[in-house]
Amino acid sequence: MGIWDTIHDLVEAATPWSTAEAEAPAEEPKEEASEDSKEEPEEEEAEEEEEDDEEEIEDPKEKLEEECKNSKQCAPAKHHFDECVERVTSASDDGEAKEDCVEEFFHLAHCASQCAAPKLWSVLK
Repeated sequence: MGIWDTIHDLVEAATPWSTAEAEAPAEEPKEEASEDSKEEPEEEEAEEEEEDDEEEIEDPKEKLEEECKNSKQCAPAKHHFDECVERVTSASDDGEAKEDCVEEFFHLAHCASQCAAPKLWSVLK
């Protein structure tokens, strides 16, 4: 790669408007109602029913973390978070909210993750 290739690459990077963009696809002509268009909704309904029949898999991590948040191990972090939420809520009602509970939330989330991690490995296959 020569010096001119490098300069060319730098110019292309600095001038994004010089890049050619593809045009929008042309609109397809609309056909009048025919038998084919009547069958499509029935097929779509059948696909939706199949998707509904499939059971959604629950994430065990969320359940374990929720249990850990309410456990004795994370009680101090939850207590600090709950106090902060009360404090901020009362301050926002008065129009003086200068604080948020992000730090307390992350402490609680970290505690719940640390508590749930060993239990999660035993649940996963």
